[in-house]
Amino acid sequence: MKMIQKTYKFRLYPNKEQEKMLVNYFGSVRFVYNHFLAKRKEQYEQTRKSSNYYEQAKELTAMKKTEAFSWLKEINSQTLQHALRHLETAYVNFFKGRTRFPRFHSKKHGGSFAVPQHFKVEVNRIFIPKFKGGIRFAKSQDVQGELRNMTVSVTPGGKYYVCIMAQVEVGDLEKTNLSVGIDLGLKDFVITSNGDRYSSNKFIKKYSKKLATMQKHLSRKKKGSGSWNRQRIKVARLQEKIMSCRKDKLHKISINLIRRYDVVCCEDLNVKGMVRNRHLAKSVSDASWSTFVTMLEYKAKWYGKTLVKIDRFYPSSKTCHHCGHIKEDLSLSDRYYTCPNCGELIGRDMNAAKNILDEGLRKISAGTVDYTDGEGVRLACKHSLMKSESHKSLACG
Repeated sequence: MKMIQKTYKFRLYPNKEQEKMLVNYFGSVRFVYNHFLAKRKEQYEQTRKSSNYYEQAKELTAMKKTEAFSWLKEINSQTLQHALRHLETAYVNFFKGRTRFPRFHSKKHGGSFAVPQHFKVEVNRIFIPKFKGGIRFAKSQDVQGELRNMTVSVTPGGKYYVCIMAQVEVGDLEKTNLSVGIDLGLKDFVITSNGDRYSSNKFIKKYSKKLATMQKHLSRKKKGSGSWNRQRIKVARLQEKIMSCRKDKLHKISINLIRRYDVVCCEDLNVKGMVRNRHLAKSVSDASWSTFVTMLEYKAKWYGKTLVKIDRFYPSSKTCHHCGHIKEDLSLSDRYYTCPNCGELIGRDMNAAKNILDEGLRKISAGTVDYTDGEGVRLACKHSLMKSESHKSLACG
């Protein structure tokens, strides 16, 4: 058994009074973030120095005591302080090269606020400091474990959600003593070394015509008008539907693989580089490879399984899984791999998945990845390696 951080997400259904309070919270948090971001930028331009979280937290406390900003007292103080922590984190990530410079938050992109402490979850309602009564939510599962914090958000389409983070105790899944290599693609989303195929996420293509029509109608309306805002919400809700369908499918595929296999091997793909290709950008974005691999990572960690990432420059598609020959002239249009050395004929993606599995097991055997699973899986890996080596030795004569 191990302790993990698990997030529960539910749809909120506030009444009119609670919705008004939520809008007030979103606006206040957005104001604090933007106000102190502007002050940091102005201070840096004038003095080449910038305030930190602690200095701005003191300034925020002083602001609330003034008549001009006394309305901030209506908001939970810890929620406002968390907005400053968010700004501090954004600056730290920028200076460490992880992301771009912090930008001002816009109302049209939705909003969120955090409730670090003093909240409660009872049956199908959440209780937030300074709110009257509990806000009803759609309870799809029980919230278990020790509650750590809560985040309330609103989408551009106007839907409210709550994310509750809890510390939960989980046990390892039953060992299967099986390992698999997976190749991520566009035509088929996942191709395994065992021959299984998971269909591609084509939700953008499915809804693209409808989305394009709705966006065209939006562009023809006067920005800021009532009809423009109603159309904007329709577009946002369709985009949210696409995202929800995509995420649901990724969760189902990832947990299926984690339950079936003790070791999952995949490539460390350069998704950013692929998105730069205008012919592939839309399909790659819809495929959500990075999100899928992230899901595999944390689920493997939760349930005592192992995920092995193969170097992105490893020639998994060009290498014959049977004899190890590298076919340099293999092109993207070649959907089957024909080995000029041993005559092996196999689907391109299946060949890549088998090579990814062999390379992953080789890395485990060499001790170049962290591996903490049971002896049964070690024996399975050893058997797979011996089988792979015997195939190659027979093919090469």
